[in-house]
Amino acid sequence: MSVIDKPSSRDAALKEAFGAEVAELYTQAARGEANAELQRALELRSFLAIAEEQVARVRDRVHSATEPDGDMDDLSAEGLRWDADWLDAALAGRDDCTAALDEVLRTMSAPNQVAASRAGLSPKIAATAPPAPAASRAGAVRIRRP
Repeated sequence: MSVIDKPSSRDAALKEAFGAEVAELYTQAARGEANAELQRALELRSFLAIAEEQVARVRDRVHSATEPDGDMDDLSAEGLRWDADWLDAALAGRDDCTAALDEVLRTMSAPNQVAASRAGLSPKIAATAPPAPAASRAGAVRIRRP
């Protein structure tokens, strides 16, 4: 199954932000019609869909192993520890993806401003610190002579 077909917890937010179903947004991206914000959002959504699928798989495996009617001989503390570690990693990945995607959606420009920012009409101010002065012999290498 393609990541496009996998659901994610942020699909409704993407639809609201970009005004189209997720499958249509991926189609726009494939045709080269997606702006940078949509590209980033779809990349993060792809990671999120996979992370959420992994969370669900581990959750279902743990539920299955610990069913009330399950065979006690099938329980394995080591297996459950592995599942707990994997669940921890999958949840961390999911949390990182949702936070990043939410940040993209929160900070993106309004739909009518996207074209203007792409055309370079909105000035951007970049503040950088001046370069530190180089040491008098910075980068110098001593060469041993015979």
